[in-house]
Amino acid sequence: MRVLVTDDEADIRAVIREYLEYGGHTVTEAANGAEAVALCRRQEFDVIVMDIMMPEMDGYAACAAIRKLREIPVLMLSARGEEYDKLKGFSLGIDDYMVKPFSPRELMARLAAITARASRRPEGRLPVAFDGLELDFAGRTVRVDGTKVPMTPRELDLLLYLARNRGIVLTRDQLLAQVWGTGYLGDDRTVDTHIKMLRSALGPYRGFIVTVRGVGYKFEAV
Repeated sequence: MRVLVTDDEADIRAVIREYLEYGGHTVTEAANGAEAVALCRRQEFDVIVMDIMMPEMDGYAACAAIRKLREIPVLMLSARGEEYDKLKGFSLGIDDYMVKPFSPRELMARLAAITARASRRPEGRLPVAFDGLELDFAGRTVRVDGTKVPMTPRELDLLLYLARNRGIVLTRDQLLAQVWGTGYLGDDRTVDTHIKMLRSALGPYRGFIVTVRGVGYKFEAV
């Protein structure tokens, strides 16, 4: 997963980065809320670790600003554990709250739980557009240059899962497990067949689904 770690204490960012990268995740750092907001304007993240007390823009203000840009799960950190701080954070829509000092292993477990929950909910109320390709996660519709494209439920599930994990290479086994379910008895050629049908349906935007030879596929769009 892609994690934005926002804290004005470099040593805390370093500890979190070490644990996340050891687990195979991608980490981007921000030293204050303003940097975090600027990064969210330019990049996609799966989850944000956000400290509260920071210079320039605190965690509350940054969380509120980011919520206007994207629906990204947030785990908030604080040196204080007062009920008011927690309630204020949850009122802004954060997903979890931890008090410093914290266990890095517990932090990793909570991040995994947050992203698992996020993967099961709609991406947001508004459709997402990649050039002329429009994906409506909540409404489960796809439009190409304004025209709605008919798809089977499985094709749609596959496309939305790829797009939700934009820029991440997904193996055929991962796609089978996440889209077809762990109990599916078919082989990975099923994925290839559905990718072929998806590309045909996307027409001029077929290139957004990229083959990574020997590994699998990824959705690549600006």
